[in-house]
Amino acid sequence: MYQEMITSFKDVDYCAGGATQNSIRIAQWIIGGSNATTFMGCIGKDDFGKTLRSAAEKDHVKVQYQYNDKEPTGTCAVVITDKNRSLVANLAAANCFTKDHLDVKEHWDSVEKAKFYYCAGFFLTVCPPALMMVSQHACNQNKLFSMNLSAPFISQFFKDPLMQLLPYADIVFGNETEAATFSKEQDFKTEDVKEIAKRIASLPKENQKRSRMCVITQGRDPVLVAQDGVVKEYAVIGFDNPDDIVDSNGAGDAFVGGFLAQLVQGNSVDECVRCGNWAAHIVLQRSGCTFPEKADFK
Repeated sequence: MYQEMITSFKDVDYCAGGATQNSIRIAQWIIGGSNATTFMGCIGKDDFGKTLRSAAEKDHVKVQYQYNDKEPTGTCAVVITDKNRSLVANLAAANCFTKDHLDVKEHWDSVEKAKFYYCAGFFLTVCPPALMMVSQHACNQNKLFSMNLSAPFISQFFKDPLMQLLPYADIVFGNETEAATFSKEQDFKTEDVKEIAKRIASLPKENQKRSRMCVITQGRDPVLVAQDGVVKEYAVIGFDNPDDIVDSNGAGDAFVGGFLAQLVQGNSVDECVRCGNWAAHIVLQRSGCTFPEKADFK
């Protein structure tokens, strides 16, 4: 399918993708400068891998990829009809990340230098030991570790690694569908998203020096932030003209990126959410998780 798209369509765009990498690219764009962020993942030794590295580095993200000799670089074809998107993913090398990549001194040095960490729940399908290694380091050093529920199937079919990682999470992101599935799988016996967010925030936590925050997006409905038994609502940025929405692909990733960009700069939760909503609003008006050359968030 991928080669057919390349040869049959003139307007094929390439961007460094993957849920976590999207969020990191957005955060880097807003923070500015170069190499304020570092991303690790696994790719193949092929042209798509070269394209991915080039695209990420163009966005000023420091990448420390693990290379796999047997599998091609993971790709995701996004076909947009009107405002509806269809995604066809070939995870390939993205499924091959191994914990020993972190044993390389240069890579672990990056982990030790970082003060904030973020991963999508999707990585729980690949290498939970690597996530446990990083999250436990964050906990032991009182650094902030954040994660995303990412998709309903993570809560359904990767429940054990998810619940092993969650005690180390200082911030849990998700959307209303993922929250509802998590509630069902954990037998919360509620479909009330506010209550679910509070319950996630109050689950057992290893680092007792800070309480957990749960951030739930709900499309056009308010963003919910739960912490210390309190849920706060934040209105999203609407569209006067629905035709301004080009593509919803990557909007959730952009929200996380905007949120993290303010968090690492020591700004308030209110400001984190405001920037997340702003970043999502920008991405919704563009094709894919792409953005203008300069971030003008104020």
